[in-house]
Parts: sequence; structure tokens; C-alpha cells
Amino acid sequence: MSFASCCRHQTTIITSLALESSAITMGPSKQSMFRSADMSMVQLYISNEIGRECVNALGELGLVQFRDLNRDVNAFQRTFTQEIRRLDNVERQLRYFHSQMEKSGISLRKLDLDVETLAPPTTTEIDELSERTQSLEQRIFQLNESYETLKKREVELTEWRWVLKKAGGFFDQARDNVDEIRASTDGDTEDDDAPLLRDVEQHNQPGNVEASFSGMNVGFIAGVIGRDRVAAFERILWRTLRGNLFMNQSEIPDPLVDPSNNESINKNVFVIFAHGREILAKIRKISESMGANIYSVDEDTDNRRDQIDEVNARLNDVQNVLHNTQQTLGVELTQIAHSLAAWMILITKEKAAYQTLNLFSFDRQRRTLIAEGWCPTNDLPLIRSTLQDVTNRAGLSVPSIINEIKTNKTPPTYLRTNKFTEAFQTIINAYGTATYQEVNPALPAIVTFPFLFAVMFGDFGHASVMLLGSLAMIYWEKPLKKVTFELFAMIYYGRYIALVMAVFSLFTGLMYNDVFSKTFTFFDSAWEWKVPDKWQEGQPLVAKLKGDYRYPFGLDWMWHGTENDLLFSNSYKMKMSIILGWAHMTYSLCLSFFNARHFKKPIDIWGNFVPGMIFFQAIFGYLVVCIIYKWSVDWLTIGRPPPGLLNMLIYMFLQPGTLDVPLYPGQAGVQVTLLLLAFVQVPILLFLKPFYLRWEHNKARAHGYRGIGERSRVSALDDEDSGAHGGVNGRLSVETEDGEGVAMIAHGDDNDDENEHGHGEFEFSEVLIHQIIHTIEFCLNCVSHTASYLRLWALSLAHQQLSVVLWDMTLGPSLSKPGVLGVIMVVVTFYMWFFLSCAILICMEGCSAMLHSLRLQWVEAQSKYAEFGGHMFTPFSFPTLLEEDDGLADYRG
Repeated sequence: MSFASCCRHQTTIITSLALESSAITMGPSKQSMFRSADMSMVQLYISNEIGRECVNALGELGLVQFRDLNRDVNAFQRTFTQEIRRLDNVERQLRYFHSQMEKSGISLRKLDLDVETLAPPTTTEIDELSERTQSLEQRIFQLNESYETLKKREVELTEWRWVLKKAGGFFDQARDNVDEIRASTDGDTEDDDAPLLRDVEQHNQPGNVEASFSGMNVGFIAGVIGRDRVAAFERILWRTLRGNLFMNQSEIPDPLVDPSNNESINKNVFVIFAHGREILAKIRKISESMGANIYSVDEDTDNRRDQIDEVNARLNDVQNVLHNTQQTLGVELTQIAHSLAAWMILITKEKAAYQTLNLFSFDRQRRTLIAEGWCPTNDLPLIRSTLQDVTNRAGLSVPSIINEIKTNKTPPTYLRTNKFTEAFQTIINAYGTATYQEVNPALPAIVTFPFLFAVMFGDFGHASVMLLGSLAMIYWEKPLKKVTFELFAMIYYGRYIALVMAVFSLFTGLMYNDVFSKTFTFFDSAWEWKVPDKWQEGQPLVAKLKGDYRYPFGLDWMWHGTENDLLFSNSYKMKMSIILGWAHMTYSLCLSFFNARHFKKPIDIWGNFVPGMIFFQAIFGYLVVCIIYKWSVDWLTIGRPPPGLLNMLIYMFLQPGTLDVPLYPGQAGVQVTLLLLAFVQVPILLFLKPFYLRWEHNKARAHGYRGIGERSRVSALDDEDSGAHGGVNGRLSVETEDGEGVAMIAHGDDNDDENEHGHGEFEFSEVLIHQIIHTIEFCLNCVSHTASYLRLWALSLAHQQLSVVLWDMTLGPSLSKPGVLGVIMVVVTFYMWFFLSCAILICMEGCSAMLHSLRLQWVEAQSKYAEFGGHMFTPFSFPTLLEEDDGLADYRG
């Protein structure tokens, strides 16, 4: 099948290369979200004859991030610049076709990239497409130029016809004015500035624009001008000619189309009478400067009727030719519309392939392309098999070689995601890219971020609405994916985030026993009202517990509506926020231990993690223990007032050993011991790591080892000794029978990419300053971050109170209204209540809670263990290119 017919019929073809490569039997690749994937720097040696095919195959895989080996060569001097220019011209032609289709109102057949996949074309098919687009462009340009010329002629003839139709009435009106003025005129003059309608000029030739009028030697000019310019036109004529003219005008009822920009314009017909050649010449110049079109009109009625017949005949001929031209142009564009999307996608992929080839080094003697790049280590067998498959298809005896090389460069961070985890990973990446191989902050964020949101948003009713919305977006996933409205597209992208947040909010709503500001009564209350024998109105009614029975799940519904409900819920939620914050930060701090152990840095464990954990637990861990202990004591039974924990914490720092109200026996000694233990950790945090690193550096120097960052001779990327190694452009040339090369050392040079970082030399002062800053931030953040979690309490309270206010101001009062009026009020207020609940409590409050929980995840949690010093893995990938290219938005289905 030819390339043209393949594109015309849009046959769904799955790339056989990708299918066969994926079908190769091999061990499953390790995919873990806990850390970024293991990355390897590789060198590729590819024959120039199959360079394009290999790049296309790797582009379909999307597993290799190529490095630019020609940084010192400008874009115009690279190997494949001519091919890119040719493809740029084809792309320009395709966009020209699209613009003409939009102008003609022809719809484009878009390509659904999720269903349809085009096989990569050969170079012959690309050449065929280039020639076809060139001929089509000439054809479309000629048709379009002819159409615009004919359209312009049609407009001119239409305007001329309207001028001829309106001129008769103007002449009759002008004759009446001439007779009146002539009766009062005595004497002649030949001055051009003389009053109008004096007999000063000879008769003009018939048919001239400056035709004579009724033997009175009065000339006239007829034409058409835009309606928005009429007022200015009259003013300019009046001031320029000092009133020596007579002008008549009439509106053209139908708007005329401007062929230059295809816009409809309202115009007026005008006829201006004046005498004197110079005055008529001035009128002509003013008319042309104002954009008016001047037309010839015969003053004789019979001749003017013949003119109208002639114009009508010519207009009819032009319209027939115009219709045929438009029909031919439409047929050509309709045929192009069936294949234009496929052409644009193929050209985009072809252009990207050549741009990638320009990153390679070209050995002209051996006609070999040399490439370097990063790829996941576990996917190296798949890449090798793909290159081997391309070589076998081409029938070449020389295999493509891929060598894994060792380097001191920091690899890019590649975090594998799926449809569920992609949105969570995107949120974390918006803050920064995790350092290579450190714990991925997105993994705990899948749970902690939605749960913190739910703590602030906890309402079973509002969560149910959110759950239904997220489930609807997931169920109708494919059709909703095509919606281009930007705000909805953002919500749709986070549909799985909304789902998890809604599920957690259902749980917290049950815990708070809150549903649209009301409560559930699934279980019997643990409280009963204690009514005294002589209870009077105005006295408080107090409830008492029912023996040993306690409410089994969540908050007791009896608290709802009581006078001390807000006091109780405030105390409960405030302490709960401190506990959740402590648990979140403790968990995050533990992740720094796993990072230090993975990177084999025991000094980070003993110099940062251990003293930091002791400092944090000695103060805020102790506070959490006091909160739980205070909850566990029945203070009414023992007859003691419960102590204030805030004052206890303040006195612990300001007056160690002093207690306002004791919480437990021996409290003063415990607090002094914990405070001293916390203060001892500060000098450990400050000095242990810097001095240990200094000792380690000096020890390595004494044994003759090369210092960190000191340069040694480079074997793979160095320009020296290239002749001894048989290399090209300073790179080692390796040939093996099985296509696998030996490992080589690659050290960075001064021209490495900005995002590829090596190791700098050891500077004790810099390490010490960095550690001092880290210690100060950690100690201060322990206080500020713990206080920051109080937003969980504040926003939860705000959401619950707003829900109560909204109920009391809309639906609540209408439920007590009887009769028909009550029914009408219930219906009206229900819609008001539901709409405002969705708009204010779900959308606005939901966005606020999401931003606050995101802040807790970004700052309070991730600062404990994540460095965010990495750079993202951006492989050469056709699927990613086609999805993210904004220029292809009009061609994707």
C-alpha cells in the first residue's frame, strides 16, 4: 500500500517494531515508586544507513534521554539541518492547508492517538509526501488567488450596480435643486471657488466620471464608501471645498464582503456634484484617501439602463465562475482534510527524529553515528533487542552496539507512574524534582495529602457529592478526555486525587458525625439529659453519662446543638491536629534514615537523623504523650482541674522545673531532663557531620587517594589519546560480535549539560555553613511546623460552621413553614442550599483545604527528608511529544 493511500484511509496500524520488541522473552523489569529507577549512561554506535530507523524505534519506546554531543556546533552546521529545513517547509504547507480549511469552513478529521497509530514511513514515502504537498500547495494557492480575484471583481460589480440604481434618484433631486438655484443666479464666473451650480465649465464627454449635468456644466463623481466613514468624509469635503459641492447618499441594504479579510462591511452610495476641474480632482483624491471606490455613471437614463444590463450580465458570469472555483477549492480541501492530521503527526515525528540525530556525533570515515544518553538500567535488554531488530530488518551485517559506561555525573530522576499515581507525582514535581535514588515523596503523599485534606474537609454529605463527581469522571474517562476547557481539564487530570480525597472525607465525616451540618444517629447516645425535680426555664440542662456505655464510633450525636459543643470540638480538634502533625513529621523524619542508609552515609544517620529525632521527640513527642495522658484521666472523678498544656509547654522553656498545675507526679524532673537532652542535640547537629567529613577527607589525602572532584584522565569522553584507542572525536570505538560493549569510565568536562552535575571539591567552610543553616532551620521548624498543623483544626471548624450557617439561612427555616407556602419555600430554598453548598463548601472550601494540605505536604513533611536536587528524566518519546505538543492540539482527536 502506498503512503498516500495509507494516510487517506487512516488505517490503524500498530508499529510492528514495538510489538515484536515487547514480545521478546525477558525478565520483568523492576518497577518501584519508592525510589527512582536505576539509570545507566550508554553509548550507541549505529550505522548511518539505519540511523533514522533506530531513532524512530527508540522514539516509540521512549526510554532514552540523549545528550547533545555537538554543543560547540551551531544549528545551521549540523549534519541533518537540510532534512529539518525540508520538513519545516512541509509543515508550513500543511498548516497553510489547515488555515484554508478553517477559512472555508471545512472540518478536519482528527486522529485519535489512543486508538490509531501510524507506522513509521520510509524515506521514500516522506519524499513522496513532500512532492505531493508541494503540488497541492501550488494548486490551492492558484485556486485561492483566483477565488479572491473573482470575489473582489464580484464586489466591485455589485457596488457599481448599486451606484447605477441609486444614481437616477440622485440626478432627479439634483435637477430640482439646480432649477431653484439657477432661478436666483445671475452672472457667470470661472473661478474654481465660485458658488456651486454656476455655468463655468464646458460640457464633459458622456460616460466620464466628471460628466456634465443637464447642460449646466456641473460635474459629478459617484462611488461607494464605508458607512462608518461617511460622517468624516462629509466633514472633510465641506471644510476642504468650503461648501462648494452638493452631496447625496444612500445606504446599501446588504453588507458587502471584503475579499481581503473576509469581513462583512456596510457601505453607502454617494454622488457629489461640483463645478471646476480642480474641485473635482480634489474630491477624487479625498475619496480615494478615505477608501472610497469611484465608478463611471452615465447621466442619460437610457444609457444608464444599458449600463445596468451590462453590469448584471458581467456579474452573473463572475458569480458562475466564482461558484465553480469555490466548489473546486472545497473538493481539494475536503480530500486533504481526510489525511491532514496523519500527515502533520508523521511530519512532526520525522522532524523530531532528525533533531535527535543532530545530537549525535558523526564519524564520516566509518559512516557511523555515535550517541550518548541515559536510560533505565532494567530496560537495557529491551533497547538492545530493539536495535538488533532494526539491524536485522535492514539486512546489515554490522550490528548496532550499545555500551553501558560509568560516569561521575548525577543521573536523571525517572519515577515510573501509572494512570492512578501520575497526578500525585505531578503535584510533587511541581515543588521540585527528587534527587536521584532518594525516597520519592509522591509515595507517602498518596495517603497523607488526601487524608490531611479530609481532616479539614470532613463532611459526609459534601464528600458524597465529591465522590460521585470523581467516579463520574473516571467512568466516562475517554469522552471527557477530549474536553478542552482548561479549568475542567485540570479537575479531570486530578480525578483520582479527588477520588481518594472523597473516600478519606467520608471517613472523617463519620468520625466528626457531620453530614450537611447535621448528625447521624446510628447508635444510642452515651449521654442522657439529667432533668432536676425543680427545673425552671432559663436554667442550664446538663446531661450525664449512661454508666459504662460509650458511643462506639466517632463523635456522639448528642453534642450537636449543645451550648458547649463548639468548646468541646475546638479542644478535641486542636489536640488532634497536634497529634496528626507530630505523626506526619515523625514519619517524614524516619524517611531521612532510609535515604542515608541507601546512599551509605552513616554520618547523616548519626549527625542528622539521631540528634534531630531526639530533639523533636524530647519536646513535641512529649507534648503528644501529655495530650493522650490528659485524655485518659477522668479529672472529675479524681476531683482535680485538668492542667493547661499550652502553659505547661511555655513554662517548660521559660521556667524549667516550674509547674502551674501538675499533670502527673515527677513531672518537673522529667521536663528538665527532656529539655537538657534536647539542648545537647544542638551542638551535635552543628559540628558532628562537618568535622567528621573533614577528618575523612584528610585521611583519604594521607593515603594518597584522589580528592572528590579532582580530575583524572578520561577514557571515554576525553580528546586525548584518541588515536591510540582508535576512536572518533575522542570517543572510544568498540566493536564486538554480539553488539555488547565493555564498560568505560566517563568523567564530565566543562561543556557538560547544566542539569548534569558532578561532584565539587571538599570545602570545610562551605560544609560547616551549610550544616549551621540546616541546624537552625530544623530547630526553628520543629516549632513553626508543629504550629502550622493547627490549620487542620481551623479549617475543619470553618467548614463545619459555614455548613451550619448555610443550613440556617436557607433550607432550615423553610422546613417549619406549613401549607402550600411551605412547599414552595422548601423547593426554592433547597435549590439555593444545594447550589451554594456545591459552590462555596465543596468548590471554594475544597480548594482552600487542598491548598493547605498541599502546603503541609510540601513544606512540613518533605523538608524533613527530601533534598529535591535532581533533574527530571526527559526521554525522546513520540507518545509524549504528540501529547504535549500544543501545535498538534487541532489535529488530535
